[in-house]
Amino acid sequence: MSATPPRNPFAAHDPYAAVTTTTPAAPAPGAAELVIDVTEADFEHQVLERSLDVPVLLDCWAPWCGPCRSLGPTLEKLAQAYGGRFILAKINTDEAPNLSAALRIRSIPLVVLFVGGRPLDQFVGALPEGQIRQFLDKHLGPAEPQASPLETLRQAAAESLAQGRADEAEQLWQEALSLDPGHVETQQDLAERWIARGELDAAAELLGRVAAPARGERFATLEKRIEMARHRPAGDPQKLRERIAANPKDFEARFGLAALLAHDGNFDAAFEQLLEVVLRDRGEQREAARKQLVEWFALCPDAEAVGRGRRYLGMYLN
Repeated sequence: MSATPPRNPFAAHDPYAAVTTTTPAAPAPGAAELVIDVTEADFEHQVLERSLDVPVLLDCWAPWCGPCRSLGPTLEKLAQAYGGRFILAKINTDEAPNLSAALRIRSIPLVVLFVGGRPLDQFVGALPEGQIRQFLDKHLGPAEPQASPLETLRQAAAESLAQGRADEAEQLWQEALSLDPGHVETQQDLAERWIARGELDAAAELLGRVAAPARGERFATLEKRIEMARHRPAGDPQKLRERIAANPKDFEARFGLAALLAHDGNFDAAFEQLLEVVLRDRGEQREAARKQLVEWFALCPDAEAVGRGRRYLGMYLN
């Protein structure tokens, strides 16, 4: 059964007659179709019929109208921002006297939202962008922010890293830097990856490109991690473990082993050694271990290990 088209908008000056049938859903409009010019001749097709598939925002304007010239670019910007969730139709009321009478236009700019072949809501005047967004969001829901290509790559890198695919994350960070070589967070993400796998010179060179005003807390932490990785503490881990096994209160051995573990990136095990000092001592060694833990919490890239270490430190100090 064929669909019945909307009634003639000029019949009895009633362009808002209800449409009793629907048409097959049309594909989402491309960017070039988001803003269209309409006339009296194609109003029925371009506005009433198209609004059966996608909301149509009708901008009624005239060349002599100052507020219209101010409003037009804002509406066009929003049509792009909402990504095809409505079509902006623009009609010059000076060239459409019959439609102006049918719409009972008293003042312009007049903006009417058509949905399902009939008007749903309207506003008059050149409203600020924020108020127009509120008008649209009330009927369409808020526009979803469009991620930039760089942010899309960064999000994909974060997902890859979370799933244990560090090499893939590294490649995505490098692609992101090819788009914006000075993007600070990406520079630091990649530098952290290189530190983790021992490419200290490359990491230091990359950090050196970070603009001085952007060198914040994370930058300082990464520099300290490079410095730590470059200076391996003295000591034999096996002998230090033997000393601890023979005397659990050999705090010198625990500090030495903790330093070696932290240098190798095993912060979780390093925290365990210092927490044992905090638990077993009530004097200077306890305070020294607490200070070292706090310093290493800031350097450790493993959020779970840091969280666990902080919890136990709080328990042992109370």
